Amino acid sequence: MAWILLLAAPGCASFEGEPSESDLVFDNLATVWDEAMPLGNATLGELVWQKGDNLRLSLDRIDLWDLRPTTTHMGEHFSFEWIKEHIRGGDYAPVLQKYARPDNLYPAPSKIPGAALEINTSSWGAVKNNRLYLKDALCSLEWENGTSLRTFVQADGSVGWMFFDNIPESFDIQLVPPRYQGSDNQSDGLGGSSLTLLGYPQGEVIREGDKITYHQKGWEDSFYDVAVQWKRQGKRLVGVWSVTSSLSGQDAGQEVSKALKEGPVKAFKGHKKYWASFWKESSVSVPDTLIQHQYDREIYKFGSTAKEDSYPISLQAVWTADNGNLPPWKGDFHHDLNTQLSYWPAYSGNRLKEGLGYLNTLWDQRDTYKDFTKRFFGKDGMDVPGVCTLKGVGMGSNWVMYSLSATTSAWLAQHFYLHWKYSADKEFLKDRAYPFMKDVVIFLEQETEVNAEGVRTLEFSASPEINDNRIEAWFPEITNFDLSLIRFAFTAAAEMADSLGLADEAGQWRKVESELPEFSLDEDGGLSIAPGYPYSVSHRHFSHAMAIHPLGLLDISNGPEQEKIIDATLDRLHANGPDWWCGYSYSWLSNLEARAKHGTEAAEALRTFASCFVLRNSFHANGDQTKSGKSKYTYRPFTLEGNFAFAAGLQEMLLQSHTGVIEVFPAVPSEWKDICFNNLRAVGAFLVSSEMKGGEVVSLSVRSEKGGKLRILSPKDGKVFEKQTTPGETVKII
Repeated sequence: MAWILLLAAPGCASFEGEPSESDLVFDNLATVWDEAMPLGNATLGELVWQKGDNLRLSLDRIDLWDLRPTTTHMGEHFSFEWIKEHIRGGDYAPVLQKYARPDNLYPAPSKIPGAALEINTSSWGAVKNNRLYLKDALCSLEWENGTSLRTFVQADGSVGWMFFDNIPESFDIQLVPPRYQGSDNQSDGLGGSSLTLLGYPQGEVIREGDKITYHQKGWEDSFYDVAVQWKRQGKRLVGVWSVTSSLSGQDAGQEVSKALKEGPVKAFKGHKKYWASFWKESSVSVPDTLIQHQYDREIYKFGSTAKEDSYPISLQAVWTADNGNLPPWKGDFHHDLNTQLSYWPAYSGNRLKEGLGYLNTLWDQRDTYKDFTKRFFGKDGMDVPGVCTLKGVGMGSNWVMYSLSATTSAWLAQHFYLHWKYSADKEFLKDRAYPFMKDVVIFLEQETEVNAEGVRTLEFSASPEINDNRIEAWFPEITNFDLSLIRFAFTAAAEMADSLGLADEAGQWRKVESELPEFSLDEDGGLSIAPGYPYSVSHRHFSHAMAIHPLGLLDISNGPEQEKIIDATLDRLHANGPDWWCGYSYSWLSNLEARAKHGTEAAEALRTFASCFVLRNSFHANGDQTKSGKSKYTYRPFTLEGNFAFAAGLQEMLLQSHTGVIEVFPAVPSEWKDICFNNLRAVGAFLVSSEMKGGEVVSLSVRSEKGGKLRILSPKDGKVFEKQTTPGETVKII
């Protein structure tokens, strides 16, 4: 067969990757899982590293979950009114007993790991080349004895592939399952309870010739399967692995047998075609190599974790911790910041298709959210639990003021709004974006109340994650976080309704919005957390600044008054310092600075992130890994939102269109003289390409995807150029 002939080719030459300057290149293998080479296709994930004497391939799948219900979302006291009664009475201990204690006691619901493949390489000598080819999503390894490996997770399939060349006679593959029974001493100090607490019976590994399978029973009727199968011809071997779940309707053993029968030629061809198409969606080139390399690696990870038909990006997506424990924060879907930041680069990055995996899941889980809203708030419409399982069910709530916030759904709804604005898709507006937003504002209209002064507010409000899990985290006046999200939701709902010709509904949403108070300001004129409560100490979550970014309710284009508020807010952030910032704080800061047209400061924030808050494989590790004073957090739990917010920050520096006028290079440092980008996306479904040489914009063109009125700031004269475009038309500005 063709694949056998290909396997016999020296060095597996047909499976080489195309190098790029941003590839991850080392002369050794990582010896800890969170520094491993990451591969993925948004459903399956693989981490390539070394554990002891073994090459270890950690295998994962996005829907491997223990979905047992949590007691915090059950019973007579699962009620916001019950919580408010205790806040009013100053007796918060029962709330902590009901909501926080179970989350700390029980290991599930939680994301769970898959398994690993191990190969003893002790006789092979040291690794002399370890490269991750970003363009082809291919990891290549070479050892001193001449053995080599090429491995990838098939972008358009349900398997991962291994190609070994020049393997010794003693070569053998072992399938190593997680340890669900007995003691486990693998903890690496990164948090998470032992897997043994799940109470699973230990699954069985079955080896039959050149095939190994593993079946693991989970909670109740759930299960997952892992399989690996290979063909060997002399010193060369091709292997295929797969992980399937009871939710997938697939069988891992059948998947690997089918893939091996069809052969690797077609698989690798389809894989390369997928990634070539992905990289063509947009590109960016800046003169700062640290930022450039980190950006390319973020986009690579986005392509590895986001797809239209996948579940959304969770805290670790398809790279669950392989350390014998449950992942940090149980690997859940955090909607108080994490999922939202993860999808920021989808819009101007021209990756709307990948972003649909997020929106499709939110859309499909609406009934679950509405049931939660009725049970917890006693209201119609829709809110979303701030901490969710794979199926959208609220998890152990712990910090209830954030995980059960009344405004979570408004932040999620913004992503529907952004998809509509950047795609100009009227059908999406009618069928998805507005219906989702309408359910949100129906709830918010009921949940807010008009006081004696005629001002609409919340009786108790919060701002993630100010004052942690204490009763003081509940503010008696509406916070700027809640206020900005509520104001955005009603403003956006009115705009959507207008676009659909629903004048009465638009009028109703505007009326509600007009009843909201103004943003509260501190003594310097910047945004405070709540009335009389300034941002006075360093804090990781810039929740009080939501009105600036991502919501864009305050913008320097609106005049000097708002510019003063924005500058004062940023000044206060810097004055209080980064003591208790995380890596994602710097990523978010870059977006805020870019909106303020502070190019130097935006770039500095990106450089700090890339220098201090990522591991060698580019994973965001939350704390300052250099211990150089960029944060007092020096721990290293890996989560993804900081990575993807970084990519969005650079895009925000290169292209902005949120005001309705497209502007290129709006926030770049003065020393950046040579920059270019291709096919970044602007509001209105305009694809923009531009180049700067020697500090002067030498080319600028716009392709109108859907037609419509183009408004773009000309770099030549600073005037707004306007043109009514037709679908598919390209307009050359310079």
